[in-house]
Formats: sequence, C-alpha cells, structure tokens
Amino acid sequence: MKTRAVRLYGKKDLRLEEFELPAIGNNEILAKVVCDSICMSSYKASVQAEDHKRVPNDIASNPVMIGHEFAGELVEVGSKWKNQFKAGDKFSIQPALNYKDGPVGVLGAPGYSYRFIGGDATYVIIPNEVMEMGCLLPYNGSGFYPASLSEPLSCVIGAMHANYHITPGSYIHKTEIVDGGKMAILAGVGPMGLAAINYVLRRDDRKPSLMVVTDIDQKRLDRAESLYPAAYAKSKGIDLRYINTSQMLNVAEALKDITGGVGYDDVFVFAPVAPVIEIADSILGFDGCLNFFAGPSNPDFKAPINFYNVHYAYTHVVGTSGGNTDDMKEALDMMNKGLDPAGLVTHIGGINAIIETTLNLPNIPGGKKLMYNHIEMPLTAIDDFAAKGKTNIHYAKLNELCKKYNGLWNTEAEAYLLANGNAFN
Repeated sequence: MKTRAVRLYGKKDLRLEEFELPAIGNNEILAKVVCDSICMSSYKASVQAEDHKRVPNDIASNPVMIGHEFAGELVEVGSKWKNQFKAGDKFSIQPALNYKDGPVGVLGAPGYSYRFIGGDATYVIIPNEVMEMGCLLPYNGSGFYPASLSEPLSCVIGAMHANYHITPGSYIHKTEIVDGGKMAILAGVGPMGLAAINYVLRRDDRKPSLMVVTDIDQKRLDRAESLYPAAYAKSKGIDLRYINTSQMLNVAEALKDITGGVGYDDVFVFAPVAPVIEIADSILGFDGCLNFFAGPSNPDFKAPINFYNVHYAYTHVVGTSGGNTDDMKEALDMMNKGLDPAGLVTHIGGINAIIETTLNLPNIPGGKKLMYNHIEMPLTAIDDFAAKGKTNIHYAKLNELCKKYNGLWNTEAEAYLLANGNAFN
C-alpha cells in the first residue's frame, strides 16, 4: 500500500513524500487517515526535531510521520485483533501511549516517534502497542472531524480532572474543579480555551457557578460569546462573563472584584506568558488551584509565584500536558451525545498545505487548522469561503453549508469536501 505522508527529517525539515508501506504484521492494523487537526505541539516538534523529548535521534535517516490529532477508518486488521476490530470501523487514537518499550521510551507517541504512523498521512500502520495500551478508540458518531478533535478536547478534560483541592485538617487532596465554585480561564478564547468553555458548559456531573473568560483580543472574545453565549450558560446555572483585559489598569484587582474579593477556586492559564501567570496567581482564593495548561517552548520559562499565599492560603499549582485515554473516551462519548467541537475550527486545508501550515502555525490567526489528507486544497479560512466562491462553485457550496450552521464547519460540509476531491485546489 502506497501512502503520502509529511515526514520530519530535522529542524524545520518537513517533506511531503509518497512511498510504499511495509506489509502489516498479524499484530498490526492498516488504516486510512481522513483528517488531522494541526496542533502547536506539532510545530514545536518540527522546530525542535531531535531535541524534542518525543522525537527519536535518528530521524535524518529514519524520518517520522507528524500529526497526532487524527481520525479515519480501518482498512485491514491483523489476525491478533480481528475479534476486536474490523475493516470499515471509524477510529481516533490516543497518542500518549505511555508504553515503556516504544520509540524514545515511555514518551514515544504517534505523530512524533514512529516511521509509519502519524496524522498527516493518507495511510498508516497502527503498531501493536497502540491496541495493547487500549489507545485505538472507536468512534461511532457522524463524520470524521469530531474524532480528530477528541484529542484536543481530552486535553482540557484532563486539565479539569487534574485540578485539586484540600480537605481542611487532613492531607487528603480532592481532585477536580470545585462544583459550584468560581473559575477563571485566562487567555481563554484560543482553540483550547474554546474547547474548555464548551466542555464546562456541557458537563453534567459538576460545574462552576461563575466562569470568567479573559483575553486581549475583542474580536476573538466576540466570536467566543457568539459560539457559547452567556444566556446558554445561564440556563446551565453558570454566570459566564467574557472580559477584555487590555485596557484594565489593574487586571488582577478587577478580576478579583468580580468574585466579591474572595478570589477563584480554579484558574486555568492558556498562554505561556509570565504576566498572565502572575495575574492567575494573584486572583486565587483560599485553596485555589492554578492550572498552567499552556506548554512553553522555552525550557527556562519562569514566572513569580506568591509563596506567602502558598503557605497561608493553601494555594497550589498544577500543570497538565494532554489527556489520558479515559479523558479521550469521555470526549468521544460527549460527542456521541451531541457535543460538537466545530467551534474550534477556523481553517480547512489539504495535504499539500500541511508543511507550510505547521511551520507557520504561530503566525496564522484563528483556531484549529483542520487538514484533509486525501484532498489538495490551500489552507483556507472558513470566513473566506464566500469570497473564493465567486470564482469556484465548490467553495460557494461550502460557504452555503457553513452558513447553515452559524458559520461553523460541520459534517455536511465535510461530506461535500470529501465527495468533490480536489476541486478546491
């Protein structure tokens, strides 16, 4: 089976190549990858190459496939797994295998460490350890893109589960956000912040009574509010407020005033910016938990923390990087029950646009860039479909289908894209 794949050879050295995959073993599975959403982690891996902890040292001679937020369908199942999987099954993959004997040890992951599996390819070989670790996850919902976005959604699910709080007078830590508590999501209207808002609003088992979302970009705040309105949050028992902090003289004081001065139980930081972390630390209430979600690319990144409050107010810090398999199963289950992650997606592209998109990701505005590996299409903002539709009827149709869903990507638009192949190039 031939595949086309984007492979990493060295720092910023990505190449789109066609080559023959080896025959699968009886403990492997051949799969077709339909789509992959480009993650900032792929940018970091592409820039750092061998210096990245998940990337092997020999990629110059044994390049790895990139992309780890992908979905598709199984094509051929090795005999070992035929009782559990079958050709035609739709799937997503939890890339954080935590498999001790994988490439680069326990940190090995599809999309970083493997020669024959990654999200930016037309066909891949799923290795035995993915199934052994329970990381090949069935998807039974409509379309493919929700399964692709289950990985980023699982990251915010994991963050919510990882927060913890104390039991006064004991050493017992209670994991999870405070039910009925006060939550702040700082720098919170990028792709992952939107995923967090979506998850909090649709969660049934617990929720905050107050959720404050901040940013310094009013256009992005307005988009977030149009996707997840305060009125809808109110119907769920949540006082949701979108706050532009760009003109505030004392951001921490203003945000803390919203809580009546008591501070926040759970604060999530979605940008690796030292002043934002300082604000987050300053607005914590008693037993407040700061979750530093945004991973910095600088290994020497630092920010000051008030240790007086650590001692006397029991404030604490956690950091999460990705979700586990249970988090991803929860994400897929919520999607099967109606959660649509389409609000994360702002751009659509084909396999020919993956390299440029990945290497320039920090400079491309908007949310998730969703790439379809069997399509040739330049990276195109959904907002630009209308303009392109003036000279291409297929873009006009995509624009029509997205307008039908409040300007969002959707399974009807995806089906049209897949059915019309390379008419968008």
